[in-house]
Amino acid sequence: MNPVWQRRLARFRRNRRAVWSGRILVLLCLLCMAADILATDRPLLVRYQGELYAPVLQAYPETTFGGFLPTETDFHDPWVQRHIADHGWILWAPIPFGPRTIDFSLNQAVPAPPSGRHLLGTDDVGRDVAARMLHGMRISLVFAAAVAGASVVIGVAVGAVQGYFGGLVDLLGQRLLEIWAGIPGLFVLILLASVVEPNFWWLLAVTMLFSWMTLVDPVRAEFLRGRTLDYVRAAHALGVPHGRIMLRHILPNAMVAALTFVPFVASGAITTLTSLDFLGFGLPPGSPSLGELLSQGKNNLQAPWLGLASFGALATLLSLLVFLGEGVRDAFDPHAHD
Repeated sequence: MNPVWQRRLARFRRNRRAVWSGRILVLLCLLCMAADILATDRPLLVRYQGELYAPVLQAYPETTFGGFLPTETDFHDPWVQRHIADHGWILWAPIPFGPRTIDFSLNQAVPAPPSGRHLLGTDDVGRDVAARMLHGMRISLVFAAAVAGASVVIGVAVGAVQGYFGGLVDLLGQRLLEIWAGIPGLFVLILLASVVEPNFWWLLAVTMLFSWMTLVDPVRAEFLRGRTLDYVRAAHALGVPHGRIMLRHILPNAMVAALTFVPFVASGAITTLTSLDFLGFGLPPGSPSLGELLSQGKNNLQAPWLGLASFGALATLLSLLVFLGEGVRDAFDPHAHD
């Protein structure tokens, strides 16, 4: 490994808060990516009359397990559970409810408080809060990763062109950026949501239109500085194409500045998606999301577990991203002392 990167990695490791935040964030990502297995209303495995079935991977008609209907088996049906128990066993997921599964077996009014059946209670429709929170965190993390990745590509490209060529290109680019930055992105999303039915990809595309501007200034500054360096001037004098000079000689240093902003861009994307869902302009109705859980907590003050669960999940995600971003920023700080 390059000695410079070794020193940066050593500085990052000395920041214990950032290291543990990174570890916890990776663990949360793994758990959220496995949400379809950890929180599902289909059993993981079923043994019936000596045969093994995997309902989590494949749908089986009720006739497969001795029923009379050719439709998909409802494994929460008491008769189906008793019949399978008499001829085998059922292995459930840790959370035996999907994000849209309504528990019709509740013997109390919804939203139901936390219990052994629902660890974080249910919402005002009877859906498991833990399952919806796990799936909602997955959507938020995927959304944040996609926005951050696209922002890096667009922001670095725009900043590189402005900083490298300078002059009129930089002047016009800065004026256009000032105009674009003055447009309130959240309000634009809300206005467009009243015209177009929002979905994940539509929200992602519109959010990307505004999130990349954060990365332009640091990349532009690095290219403005880098184009004046002697080895860059020498490469230009030797006739090396502009694209090669930008990619091989200046971009590696500029990416250091861009990487320090990525966790903060991701946290901003999560906040934007949560805000839209909270206001009712986000994902389609019924979709699991942290903003929708926050909205239910506001509308059901007699059920504090709704607000506490969603606020805890959101605060955890944002705190981990901020702590990780601070660690990366300190590790790449050129003025830091080893």
